[in-house]
Amino acid sequence: MVKLGVNIDHVATVREARKTFEPDPVEAARESEAAGCDGIVCHLRKDRRHINDRDLEKLKEAVTTKLNLEMSVDPEIVDIACGVKPDQATLVPEKRQEITTEGGLNVVSNFERVREVVQRLLHSDIEVSLFIDPEPEQVKASKGTGAKIIEFHTGRYAEEFNVGGDYERELSNLREMTRFGLKEGFIVCAGHGLNYSNVTPVARIEGMYELNIGHSIISRAVFVGIAEAVRLMKGLME
Repeated sequence: MVKLGVNIDHVATVREARKTFEPDPVEAARESEAAGCDGIVCHLRKDRRHINDRDLEKLKEAVTTKLNLEMSVDPEIVDIACGVKPDQATLVPEKRQEITTEGGLNVVSNFERVREVVQRLLHSDIEVSLFIDPEPEQVKASKGTGAKIIEFHTGRYAEEFNVGGDYERELSNLREMTRFGLKEGFIVCAGHGLNYSNVTPVARIEGMYELNIGHSIISRAVFVGIAEAVRLMKGLME
């Protein structure tokens, strides 16, 4: 069965809207785990727009499933990751002005730096995943870094699905790239833009290990609570 990682960044986004102490992303993590998720995801951005250093430290203490830290290759963030030691680090691209991650990490163009960071994290006993576009050249380059996990950016699929476009083409590519990734020896995951309407076809891809979902679950939680939002997503994935 495909695993679910719940990204709790946007709980902290709501908190930071008022610069207060609530809602607490750590409590969101606890409730998500109690509802059956398989891991907690957070992104420590350089501008600290949502999750901050203290959140990360508290999450490391509280999470009982798996803590997956999304992070850039910025030296400061790498130092923090090696100090905190999350169970997994997922390397993602990061632009200061973006609203959310706009695409996959370009491993081909940044190979040496990515490989350097991957090796440092591995030496700190942190599993490493690379968040990449579902393209063969990115998969091949990822293999050379030493990472054992790849997470495909599903933004193009989600966009096409949500507007009634040619999402089947993107879904077919995800299937093909999942097979290719498995052949290259990777654990294959996916995420970005997945929601309660479009998640099931991706969850059904043979060999898919884990889906990481945040915004949609936190949005649904506004109306039904985070535990129920997680249970609903798990049900659709099953």
